Parts: sequence; C-alpha cells; structure tokens
Amino acid sequence: MRLLHRLGMRGVSIRELLAAQAQGSWKATRLIGLTFDDGYDDFIDSALPVLLRYGFTATAFVLAGRLGGDNAWTPEGPRKPLMTADKLRTAAEAGIEIGSHGLVHISLPSVSDPDLDEEVGLSRRILQEATGQAVDGFCYPFGHLDGRAVRAVRVAGYDYACAIWRNDFPERYALRRIAVQDPHLVTRVVKAAPRVLATEGPRVAARKLIETIGKPGDDRDPG
Repeated sequence: MRLLHRLGMRGVSIRELLAAQAQGSWKATRLIGLTFDDGYDDFIDSALPVLLRYGFTATAFVLAGRLGGDNAWTPEGPRKPLMTADKLRTAAEAGIEIGSHGLVHISLPSVSDPDLDEEVGLSRRILQEATGQAVDGFCYPFGHLDGRAVRAVRVAGYDYACAIWRNDFPERYALRRIAVQDPHLVTRVVKAAPRVLATEGPRVAARKLIETIGKPGDDRDPG
C-alpha cells in the first residue's frame, strides 16, 4: 500500500473504480481496485488500519453463510476465523464496500439450480440486511464460473462480478484480477520500485510492478 501511495495511485473499491471509468474521469487512471476475498477476521486489525492510513478503500467479498465461522472449505489448512456480522458492519462503516462471495464457498458450476440461486441471491440479501447497505458486487468462489453462474449473478441484480483468470464472458461480470499472495515476491517488488521509477513514469511503473506480483491467467487459486 505504501508503494501504491508513493506511485501516486489510490486504492479504491471496485464500485468506485467502475464508476470513475464510466464517467471517463481522468482520475480513474490513478485508481486501482483492491479486493479481499473470504471475509477473514484479521482484515479488521491487519488490513483496514493500513488502508485508512493511506486514504484507501477496498472491496471485501464475504461469505454470507459463514459470518462468525471459519474457513472450513480448506480442511488441509489452519483454521482462520471469519468476520462476525458486527465486524462486517465495522468494515462497511469505515468505507469498505461489501460484496458477496456466496454463502459457503463452493464451486458454483458444480451446484444445482436451486443451490446456485441461494449462493448468489440469498447471500446478497443476507449481506444487505447485515450492513444496511447495497451489495453491488459478486466474486466467484475459487474463481470458478460458467455461463449458468454468470447468468445467475446478472439475474440476482448485481452490477458487476469478479473472476480471476482470462475468460470469454462479458467483462463486467467476469472482471479479471491479479492475485497478490507471495509476501517474499511483494518484498522484492517493493525493493525494485526505485529502479523502475527511475526509468518510467508513475503510471507505467505501477502497472509493471503490479504485473510482476502476479499476472491474470496465472494458474493459481487465491480462493
């Protein structure tokens, strides 16, 4: 976040980024959408203070059916608690956009039509009731999507949806993202920033450094 700030970029929610792009605002060239998947409890104490320090916002994609639970969808990994409804409201009140990540973190192409409707539609209603705010964005669990899942998201009334890898679906409902997962790689990128800045303008430098961290299309699963 410090690097993005130094590059003259501002981290924002996907909702704000799309709105700025739709308006054709020159400011959109200085914005970068930030997303946090799953709604982990440590977002409140670890990520939110850093975002606020730099005047950034972000979108948190939360599992409506696991509020106050844990990451049971990864049984091989350590148990990590998820935000409660109270902490979800704390994030929303701090300016974080809350989006849906479904109910329980399941691959949507594998579920029945009724279950798909609940994962997409019911999760949105739960989060809107919990936060008192509109829920405009959806994020496909595991990055798994197909035509049926995309249609369900559109029918449920979402304004946009985030994917991970390259795909052939309408961009608004399958936005590609860059996964930032390896802390050692991030450290190397931060150390490389002065050299890149010495030869490139801030906007080009930001793009090159971010793409170094992870490229859309990498065969990785940020969950």
